[in-house]
Amino acid sequence: MLKKIFAFSPQILGTFLGFTGALHFVVSERFNPLIPPGLPGSATFYTYASGVAELAVAIGLFVPRTRRLAGWGAVLLFLAVYPGNIYMAYDWRDRDFSQQLVAYFRLPFQIPLIWWGLSIARKTPRV
Repeated sequence: MLKKIFAFSPQILGTFLGFTGALHFVVSERFNPLIPPGLPGSATFYTYASGVAELAVAIGLFVPRTRRLAGWGAVLLFLAVYPGNIYMAYDWRDRDFSQQLVAYFRLPFQIPLIWWGLSIARKTPRV
């Protein structure tokens, strides 16, 4: 049973990343406020850059030849966006409780995503 689930795991994560990556371009104004203000350059640059990274990793997860590398790319991506999630939790501290829960939920949610990328990278045979 677990082997069957893992067989589709890269495609599921790829679909998730493809969808969220596309959202970075469709509704960039929703992602821009999540960019920590201390970073050089515009928030839109980081929104688009992370969207491109998510789309690239998503495509890589669908291609068996690049799946292992894309799994490692997913790990790096989830680690790279973590400071934005920390900033969001801090920035949303005065919002309604339901919105605070969303911001705080994103912090531990990164851990299984990192693990997911790691498991894909480690379990995918080298081609």
